[in-house]
Amino acid sequence: MLAKSEWALLTRLTQWLEPFKACFGHRAQQLSLREYVHGLLSDSPRKSMQAMLARVTEPRSYQAFQHFITHAPWDAAVVWRRLLAVLPERRGVLLLDDTAFLKQGRHSVGVTRQYASARHHVTNCQVAVTAALWTRTRAWLVGAELYLPESWLTSAARTGARIPAARQFSEKWRLALLLVQRVRAAKLEIEAVVADAGYGNVVALRTALDRAGLFYVMGITSDTTVFDGVPSVRPGRSHRPPRGPGIVDTAECAVRTLAEALPPRAWRWVTWRNGRQDPWRAEFAAVRVVPFALWRLHRRLDPCWLLCERSREHPGGFRFYFSHLPATTPLARLARLAHQRWAIEQQYSDLKTELGLDHFEGRTFPGWQHHLVLGAIAYAFLQSERRRRAPVALTFPQIHALVQEIITGFFIVSRPKYLTWFDAGRRYLDDHPLRI
Repeated sequence: MLAKSEWALLTRLTQWLEPFKACFGHRAQQLSLREYVHGLLSDSPRKSMQAMLARVTEPRSYQAFQHFITHAPWDAAVVWRRLLAVLPERRGVLLLDDTAFLKQGRHSVGVTRQYASARHHVTNCQVAVTAALWTRTRAWLVGAELYLPESWLTSAARTGARIPAARQFSEKWRLALLLVQRVRAAKLEIEAVVADAGYGNVVALRTALDRAGLFYVMGITSDTTVFDGVPSVRPGRSHRPPRGPGIVDTAECAVRTLAEALPPRAWRWVTWRNGRQDPWRAEFAAVRVVPFALWRLHRRLDPCWLLCERSREHPGGFRFYFSHLPATTPLARLARLAHQRWAIEQQYSDLKTELGLDHFEGRTFPGWQHHLVLGAIAYAFLQSERRRRAPVALTFPQIHALVQEIITGFFIVSRPKYLTWFDAGRRYLDDHPLRI
């Protein structure tokens, strides 16, 4: 029989799924919700639908299980909104990133040869843009959108993958901005937005965050050009294109050139820690600059922080970030915020290794959306268990193993004859002890 603590955990899992039942049309879908989440938490090394179905309690037919994911008309967006509404932690740093799901064939929705950031090269894959709320102790997956290359938006491709007509081509940064808007609509408090250069290089995204009143620390490439300080403008003259008669005595330069010219006193050592890892340490410098792109695009020449990081272990190795945090922000805060992105890489590892986020074998757009949001529900439950057991910092494998024990126990108690067999076996061993 299950121990008291195990029954308690099983009860909490049932309670966690309860608010989501209203997102599904009828009882069969609600049962499939439970089965799918149980399958994601199961010990199946492959989280395809057929493999998961073999591990859940009282499985129904494979066709019914598959229909729930690929064809049932429940709305993933509604489930995402419910998940954001029940998150127990409501404040943190919003991490924007994208991750690749490697694929062998070409038939899964969104698959093409494209750049996979984690592998740093072009390969055959799907790419998902994601948002995570990082509370400095836990990360919560709060949104995911599949990036659809234009080749997937033809009439024939839309029909085969069931991509709705309303879904038009969107660059990754636009998908990221959409996720930010959803998080804000859910009343989650965003301390700052952190992203790599794939997003930080986009002026439109930085401008949108600034207009929304959101602080950010976002990576940029070393060839990004800036004005050192606020450029002088002739009185009475309007802003014009570069090298026009508006700017005087100020020239633009690449951020790498600016960093290399900084005096030694501009650099300071900053120490930070990624989770429970050993402390990291690097040299940083921060200067107020105006991105040259603002001048070129006829925007207001508002200054921001240019954060420069250099490594003594790798001579010539620099990293650069733009930040719209206030001018009074200490250098150490800028540097530590810039390095919060490690959490989303750990999250991707957990989601893919433990919950099979990249194991989905369906080919349709609705099926992909369904799989992702159910994975986020399962992941949030595990994170809530971590939170409940604080200050004891359970690792992901530890909490996952605990849930495995409960799922196994639930499987046994749902079949009374198994308990009869186990009890008979125990009595036999009591009467006939093993001799070694």
